[in-house]
Amino acid sequence: MPSPAASSSATAPDPADATSGSATFSPLYRQIKGLITQRLGEGEWRPGEMIPSEMDLAARFKVSQGTVRKAIDELAAENLLVRRQGKGTFVATHHEPRAQFRFLRLVSDDGEIGHAESRFLECKRVRAPSELARQFEIKAGEALVMVRRLLLFDQRATVLDEIWLHGALFKGLTGERLADYKGPMYGLFESEFGVRMISATEKLRAVSADEESAGLLGVATGSALLSVERLSHTYGERPVEVRRGLYVTSHHYYENTLG
Repeated sequence: MPSPAASSSATAPDPADATSGSATFSPLYRQIKGLITQRLGEGEWRPGEMIPSEMDLAARFKVSQGTVRKAIDELAAENLLVRRQGKGTFVATHHEPRAQFRFLRLVSDDGEIGHAESRFLECKRVRAPSELARQFEIKAGEALVMVRRLLLFDQRATVLDEIWLHGALFKGLTGERLADYKGPMYGLFESEFGVRMISATEKLRAVSADEESAGLLGVATGSALLSVERLSHTYGERPVEVRRGLYVTSHHYYENTLG
């Protein structure tokens, strides 16, 4: 996401800067988009809350309403904001049903997403090894929270997740807290720790089940599994989660939408 070429003040940059030929120049609506995103990251408008109207934002940033509308259109397309006809524009939340499966792309063979049951196996604080430290952009040895869980669909173990979370942002997270929470895990992170997952990159490959993963997933050792490695970011492209999931695809497939 382009960084706004403005300070944190409410006033947008001077559009006349477009003539400067600066390599850092971005269209005005993208600068407004950056300012709105900055406010979201600072918590000025919380998940689920309505943001000010386009007219009010235009007055605040001293730009046209059309410029604000274009910025909001992009933020809505990126699932940061949600437009509700006749009501206004709201900050997106992981508690919305349509958002709960945005980061879980597993679909059953009959086309149904289905309800996933989480079974937490482990939750502990660990020191970041060098590989994970690089991904989190922290020093090796700094604190991470490691979570292991099974996802069950129709009472069938389907996903084995190993999840590492930025330790400084998830102080107080325990296995009991995870097990007691009734709702999506990203909803818990958003509501109780103030961390909203904004974007993620994933790598997929085919692997064979080792003895431990095979036992937990109820498949034969050496069975084919889909490995999904995810790096998730919050506002400002800050990395906050590394996840490595092993998927049983005998009754499900991984679906993604391109374009």
